[in-house]
Amino acid sequence: MEVTCSRCNQAVPEDSCFCPVCGLPQLVYSAENGGAEGQPERWNEAVRDASSVAWKPALRSALLLAIPAGIMSNMLSPFSIIGMPLMAIAGAWVVYLYMRNQKPAWITIGAGARIGLVTGILGGWSAAAATGVTLFAMRFWLHQGKFYDTLWQTLTQQMSQQWISMGVDAQTIAQMQQLLLPPEGRAAWLLGALSMLATLLLLFAVAGGAIGARLLARRRRPEI
Repeated sequence: MEVTCSRCNQAVPEDSCFCPVCGLPQLVYSAENGGAEGQPERWNEAVRDASSVAWKPALRSALLLAIPAGIMSNMLSPFSIIGMPLMAIAGAWVVYLYMRNQKPAWITIGAGARIGLVTGILGGWSAAAATGVTLFAMRFWLHQGKFYDTLWQTLTQQMSQQWISMGVDAQTIAQMQQLLLPPEGRAAWLLGALSMLATLLLLFAVAGGAIGARLLARRRRPEI
């Protein structure tokens, strides 16, 4: 008996888990092995295939989008205010580009989240590296170190005023200033800020990848 796809009605080979035309996973019960227990053998194989990721094309797509998005999301970029949603869009877009070249074109939310994870790692590293390179260039190549030193002192004074309004005692504020004003304190604060930035970009990219996979799965969900 010829098996046809429930979506496009094209012929499907007996040993195939997916439609060769539209890529829809085919739900077929085996009377010998799975029919008595109601286990769809070919469906299980389809789900396992959709859960795995072909990392070579996925990495190509991630590199294409994650690095530019990360550079645009660095702390000194004028686009940093939209860095988080930009990375989420990049994660979803990477999943879309990955799926466009895959046969069958179907993916699970977990696989999309893993692709988003790789996208977020690349984007977070790119954002941190771009911030560091920009600060280094501004201080040592463009000789604007004094501007950043004055800016940091102003920010520290503003934080001190906020702490005073919150009822923090003067001794604690003085200790915090002693920690933040030296070069070591500034470096530690910047490292913490970059770590937080990379973490947020990572989380948004994972969410974007999962949402992208979910939307694609909804468009291509099996018709049982």
